[in-house]
Amino acid sequence: MMNRRTYLSSAALLGTLPLAGSLFAQSKYPTQPIKIVVALPAGGGVDMIARSLAQKLSVNLGQPVIVDNKAGGSGQIGMSQVAKSPADGYTITISPLSFLATNKSIFKTLSYDPEKDFAPVTRLVTQPMVLVVKDKQKYPNAAAFIAAAKANPGGLTYASSGDGSPQHLVGLLFESYTRTKMLHVPYKGGALAINDLLAGTVDSVFAVMTEAMPYIKAGTLLPLGVMGQSRSPLFPQVPTMQEQGVTGLNVELWIAMLAPANTPRPVIDQLNRAVREAFDPELKSKLAETAMDVAPTSPEELRQLISREIKVHGDLLKTAGWVPQ
Repeated sequence: MMNRRTYLSSAALLGTLPLAGSLFAQSKYPTQPIKIVVALPAGGGVDMIARSLAQKLSVNLGQPVIVDNKAGGSGQIGMSQVAKSPADGYTITISPLSFLATNKSIFKTLSYDPEKDFAPVTRLVTQPMVLVVKDKQKYPNAAAFIAAAKANPGGLTYASSGDGSPQHLVGLLFESYTRTKMLHVPYKGGALAINDLLAGTVDSVFAVMTEAMPYIKAGTLLPLGVMGQSRSPLFPQVPTMQEQGVTGLNVELWIAMLAPANTPRPVIDQLNRAVREAFDPELKSKLAETAMDVAPTSPEELRQLISREIKVHGDLLKTAGWVPQ
């Protein structure tokens, strides 16, 4: 007959089996291919970092990692797909800041909740923004541009990749900090905005550095100021807006990785570790050449960042009189 001590030990062991089985299953992740959904067309900055990371993660995780572009609806098609996917770590997303913060303020109804429908994994990179112009004689520096905007309220134009886009929001911030009024001209994409600036149709673009960089290097666009705390290593000769007297104008875009809400924490942690390992010197150098700075965070830090950005963007759009569409 089993004595009492033996019985208790066996019962205790049996009681731990479900938990042990669960941990064992999680330790085996991943056992199948992982899909990264990018809610944007192929070829842009977010897609580029997703594909670069996918190659490294495939090695680090021992499974194929596939990028699936699901563009449309200002990110709503792809982001909704991820939000509704099984919370098992096999469908994740790499998203720009705007889909996680701005969309909540520019749409009356949003097909996903940036805070409730996702489990943050890590921020990936940050990107500086820069004010660029074509007419170098009219606007040789930021001071001349600001003076022209003050002298002709609503006369100067700035193009963006659409209403509520990062370029639009930075334009609103610029107006607020410089006490100027300009005319916003929205386009369906950053490339179209840059093209019309090159054609002389608009006066300026508050551009993501990655988009403007080829034209700055070619000398076809003039950078007037970086909207960050420090100068870009790629263009150290370009001063920040703060250096030129526009105090407080510090804008930093970022791209992040998220999984569906309720994804097990061990899976989130494993993805976080795998991303950090993927950012080896080779990938860091490749991203730096496109004006992207590697800046991983913990899941908690990313969650706080998303909440903070939602409030900042919401307050800014409300102040600007934006009516959700």
